Amino acid sequence: MNTNQENQILGQAKISKLLLKFSIPCVMGLLISALYNIVDQIFIGNSELGYLGNAATGVSFPVICIANAFAWCIGDGAASYLSICAGRKDSDSAHKCVGTGITVTLAISIVLMVICEIFAMPLMSLFGASEQTLEMAVEYFRIVAAFFPFYLLLNVMNSMIRADGSPAFAMVAMLTGAVINIILDPVFIFLLKWGIAGAAWATVIGQVASFGVCVAYLFRPKTFRLTKRSFIPDKAVLRSTVSLGIATFVTQISIVVLSLVCNMTLAHYGTLSKYGPDIPISVFSIQTKVYTVVCNIVTGIVLGGQPIFGYNYGAKRLDRVRETYRLVLRSTLIIGAVAVFIFEVCPQVVIGIFGSGDALYQEFAIKTFRIYLSLTIITCLVKMTAVFFQSIGKSVYAVVASLIRDIICFTPLAILLPYFMEKAEPGSGINGILYAAPISDLIAVIVILCLTIPFFRGLGKEAENTETDQRVIKESKPGIIITIAREHGTAGKQIGKMVAEQLNIPFYYKEMTALAAQESGLDKAFLSQLNENAPSHLYDLYISTDVVKHAVIAQEEIIRKIADNGSCVIVGRAADYVLRDYDNVIRVFIHASKEYRATKIMEMYGDSREEALRNIRHSDNARSSYYRNISGQNWGEPHNYSLCLDASMGIEVCADAICNMVTVLTPRG
Repeated sequence: MNTNQENQILGQAKISKLLLKFSIPCVMGLLISALYNIVDQIFIGNSELGYLGNAATGVSFPVICIANAFAWCIGDGAASYLSICAGRKDSDSAHKCVGTGITVTLAISIVLMVICEIFAMPLMSLFGASEQTLEMAVEYFRIVAAFFPFYLLLNVMNSMIRADGSPAFAMVAMLTGAVINIILDPVFIFLLKWGIAGAAWATVIGQVASFGVCVAYLFRPKTFRLTKRSFIPDKAVLRSTVSLGIATFVTQISIVVLSLVCNMTLAHYGTLSKYGPDIPISVFSIQTKVYTVVCNIVTGIVLGGQPIFGYNYGAKRLDRVRETYRLVLRSTLIIGAVAVFIFEVCPQVVIGIFGSGDALYQEFAIKTFRIYLSLTIITCLVKMTAVFFQSIGKSVYAVVASLIRDIICFTPLAILLPYFMEKAEPGSGINGILYAAPISDLIAVIVILCLTIPFFRGLGKEAENTETDQRVIKESKPGIIITIAREHGTAGKQIGKMVAEQLNIPFYYKEMTALAAQESGLDKAFLSQLNENAPSHLYDLYISTDVVKHAVIAQEEIIRKIADNGSCVIVGRAADYVLRDYDNVIRVFIHASKEYRATKIMEMYGDSREEALRNIRHSDNARSSYYRNISGQNWGEPHNYSLCLDASMGIEVCADAICNMVTVLTPRG
């Protein structure tokens, strides 16, 4: 399916059907991923190991999250990069992205494996293992860590396979491992009496099987072909991949911080209470897995809505944005409400799935589900909101929504509340961490409403995309194509227009966005502001969103069409990189000192010196980030251009220099 057909579906098909189509694979994939740890917990809890076994596996979770942070950073970054490569038909960068990602992940996984094997005991102690569970935790963790290369590569390749247009295959790969894990767990734990080592071996054998399925896919991918050269790390591609996946890395590390705080707090205050250190950690290990299932269902639904949100927001079809949001919100609230009902009315049913325990275990488990998970419906809303804002390119909102509940609110409350409650009544500090969750949820929902309500009120005031600024590619003749990249304040647009007039060839600047809008169905204003919609420090997150990728692909397609039409001048939009495979291109970069540019901006717009310098910094950072993210190269690097000109020489001098170069390179008839 080509880009225009996909856009037509996203902009016109019935939203409920689209949401169902996109969400089911996402939900299934996330649930299958969660099965690995849940299955282990169920069989371990129902074995002779009991809740101590669950506590032992629970303390290894944060370290596994650290490993996942690296894998998913590269995997999600590579997935975004592959999507961009597919849009611009850049198969060379695509195979480098896959090969580089695999090589770097293998190296990282080996380093992590060695570190974890050597420091397994201190790591497990740090993350909350007690004297009773330390030996089991180390035994389980060392087996799992020994297979980090398979596990991390599995996660990376699975993301790449989804981005290659084969989400069903990616799901089958994960399902294969999950089924094997389910089959082997009872065999190893109950039949062969391997105990906690049996759970670990069942897990890693399942991971190796999934890894094998993913490797088989690499022999028949859709959009790239791997060679030996593919696996030589490419620094530029790696930099782009990591920048696109850094948001995932931060999210995973925040989970590690959260888990570390929880485990250390539970171990400390559990020891001071009647429950001891192991019961709280075991119960929290279980509630985390149950909570993950609920959140994965919600996340899968909103991820399914991501392309619908992104495209229609970019196209300013705001009624479809609102309708998709209502459907996702309704689904989120229903799932959250059902979860809360189960946790409050019959928590023992869920707890019983993971085995039984003594009276103290049952007491703390029921208390945890009824207090800690009492506002799960709000937690689901927070998770949904973060993904929604990311899907439409609102990176600041997305970051706030992602961090507000777990990092900004819960982490400090989980430290402070137990301390003060223990001071007030010895032995009650363990309850503080339970109340930290619903309090964090209440604060988070206030912040979420403060973000969402004004956003949709403002959205309601925006007019639908009714602009009919029809543009056509101008008539031209075969010849040299001139691309002009420029620092803010160098009059690069005026220089380009002057060159076009002197050479009597078409000039493209704002016209590109109108043409791209016509081709893609996206809004012209949205396309024209790609370099301005996010602060520079969040631009990597912004450029990785679906709506921006749609826009970038639309612009690149129209730039190629313009170039194929004949000689012209194109200003901005990384046209020099987009046309990198064209032989008849003169790539120009216009630069000047900041003082010169500030003076010119003050003359042109009446800005103060401080305003001019601030605008220069913001605009240059945005252009640099945009160029780096789509090309993997440094904006303004002289080696990337045919001609670099200092604007302080004067507009006419710069224009003449470009025209003279064209004259020299143009064959005489």
